[in-house]
Amino acid sequence: MMTTKSSTKPTIKSTKAFAPASIGNVSLGFDLLGAALQPIDGTKLGDWVEVTDAEEFTLIVDGAFADRLPPGVENNIVTKCYEFFQDKLAAANKPLLSIKMHLHKVLPIGSGLGSSASSIVAAFYALNAHAGDPFVKDELLIMMGELEGQISGSVHYDNVAPSYLGGLVLMTGESSPVAVQLPCFENWYWVVCYSGIAVSTAEARRLLPVQYTLSDTLAFGRQLSVFVHSLYSNNEELAAKMMTDVIAEQHRKVLLPRFDDARQACSQSNALAFGISGSGPTVFAVARELDDAKAMQSWLEKEYIQNPDGFSHVCCLSREGTIVIND
Repeated sequence: MMTTKSSTKPTIKSTKAFAPASIGNVSLGFDLLGAALQPIDGTKLGDWVEVTDAEEFTLIVDGAFADRLPPGVENNIVTKCYEFFQDKLAAANKPLLSIKMHLHKVLPIGSGLGSSASSIVAAFYALNAHAGDPFVKDELLIMMGELEGQISGSVHYDNVAPSYLGGLVLMTGESSPVAVQLPCFENWYWVVCYSGIAVSTAEARRLLPVQYTLSDTLAFGRQLSVFVHSLYSNNEELAAKMMTDVIAEQHRKVLLPRFDDARQACSQSNALAFGISGSGPTVFAVARELDDAKAMQSWLEKEYIQNPDGFSHVCCLSREGTIVIND
């Protein structure tokens, strides 16, 4: 009897990661606080990156804001993440990846919602998972911060850390842990509104003074300290009172048409806090009641949005952060 050998094709492995949008600074914590967002209606507000086995590297980019990215695969931040990750694998004497990548770009560039951070975090998370998790959490965060720094002009973690870890996150300034998750109030709604215009993070940083007064420095330290204490002591009123920005807002709000009007309107709807998300132009407001949050969203959609690119969401905090997703 003759037997024939059955031919089997090698399994092609694929790993897809989703990284949520984020609020950098959270008003009172310039470069030190960040919050990950999840719209309460189930909308996926963030980018995803897929890594698939392949003989040579290619990159597919699609999504609502794909056409706003710099032209050329070599200029895409996901390509830079791939190259950076391969260098780290080589330095650690670990096998290199043979893959292709796919970026689905949902977040608008220069929106203040951690757009570049979302792409970076999703890329590194997918690359690391695809490689069998050769790097631990803090090693990955440091890589993410370095790539984010290439875009914004300085290494900072207030978008990449919350997008990766989830929730409300405090940066430590240490190599380990790079960031720690803080408790927060489960009943808070976070209303975000992107006006549709773009604000460069690097340009927004150039608007800031080189030096600050002693009084502003003391106010910044006091507010952040009291805010963290309030979270752990479950003092909602005191925490909300601390959420004002003495570092960036007064210098950056000139870039945001109708910012003061938006603050006043949200205050009239019982906002606990109001501020600029990251460098803007997105603004955020905190509400205790869902009806108040929806009233703020309604005003912002009608009055703050500048063009068809703009949008608004009522969110809670994304507790999961970045996750592997299966279609």
